Amino acid sequence: MKTLYKAKVTTEGGREGHLKSDDGILDMKLSLPKSMGGKGEKLTNPEQLFAAGYSACYGSALQVVAKKHKVDLGDFNVTATVGIGKTEEDDLQLSVILDTYIPNIDIETGEKLVNEAHEICPYSRATRDNIDVTLNLMLDEE
Repeated sequence: MKTLYKAKVTTEGGREGHLKSDDGILDMKLSLPKSMGGKGEKLTNPEQLFAAGYSACYGSALQVVAKKHKVDLGDFNVTATVGIGKTEEDDLQLSVILDTYIPNIDIETGEKLVNEAHEICPYSRATRDNIDVTLNLMLDEE
């Protein structure tokens, strides 16, 4: 693989610790969500950071696919909902729901774009067959 970019972040103290990127752009405390036994502080957590990265990456993949098919996405957006839970074996496991809103698009074209973006998105490729990812096309109400 020819590396185009590297991100380097160091976290001290795990889920209730502190993270910092080597360039200093990210520099923040982390908090364990209350539902997982944490204090419920107004700080970020790994699932929020993963959701941010996945929604941005998938949105860019959608732009690539739309350009290929000469489709104008308009003011589209992608919302990633990352869940963390336990498997039957009591292991922690992630799940993702990607809600993609594309204004003024027909269902057939929208579904084609959403599915193709999922095929090329690096986050989707990395998680394929490892976690459940649900793709939803969000349409304008008529």
